[in-house]
Amino acid sequence: MTEHAIRPVAIKIDIDIKERVKRLAIARQRTPHWLMREAISQYVEREEKREAFRQA
Repeated sequence: MTEHAIRPVAIKIDIDIKERVKRLAIARQRTPHWLMREAISQYVEREEKREAFRQA
């Protein structure tokens, strides 16, 4: 089993987006951190599939 290094990353987002993420996280009973990680993971997965399709 390989270890995955977890490194902090700072991003700058608009205050409006930050507040929207916060509200959605509260509604989903998750943390904003969890919500952002999930969003990034889903985006990367989707774009990798799109790129693989484009390459095929």
